[in-house]
Order: sequence, then structure tokens, then C-alpha cells
Amino acid sequence: MSAILGFFLSNPTILAIGAGIIAVAGAWFKGSLSGAKAERNKQAAAEAKARDIADQVDNDIGALPADAARKELGQWSKS
Repeated sequence: MSAILGFFLSNPTILAIGAGIIAVAGAWFKGSLSGAKAERNKQAAAEAKARDIADQVDNDIGALPADAARKELGQWSKS
């Protein structure tokens, strides 16, 4: 068993192939993590933009008198 292990560890071609496989696996893993992080950042930006729009709508509705707000919001009710 140690002879086989010694052969693999002393053969530069096998070491280079092993290092290449490890490098490719590491690059794939890093790319996968950075892609997921980018998607989370994109989703957070979209949610922040939606929250800003919702806050603007709330502020606009809050600035209206009660009967004007009721009339405006009545357009959106399902009844």
C-alpha cells in the first residue's frame, strides 16, 4: 500500500493532475458562492426599492383627507 502511495506522491504528472482537479473544484466552489451572494444582493435591492415605493404610497395616502383616501382606495377594492 505504501508503495502505491509513494508512487503517486513522487510522480509529478499525477501530482499536477491532482492539483489541477483541486484548482478547478476550488474555482467552481468560489464561483458558486459569489453567484449566490450576488443574487442575494440583487434580491435585497429589489426589496428595498419595493419598500420605498410602498412607503411613498403610504405617505401619499396619509396626506389625503379621509374621504378622498376612501374614494382613491375604493378603486382597488374587490367589492
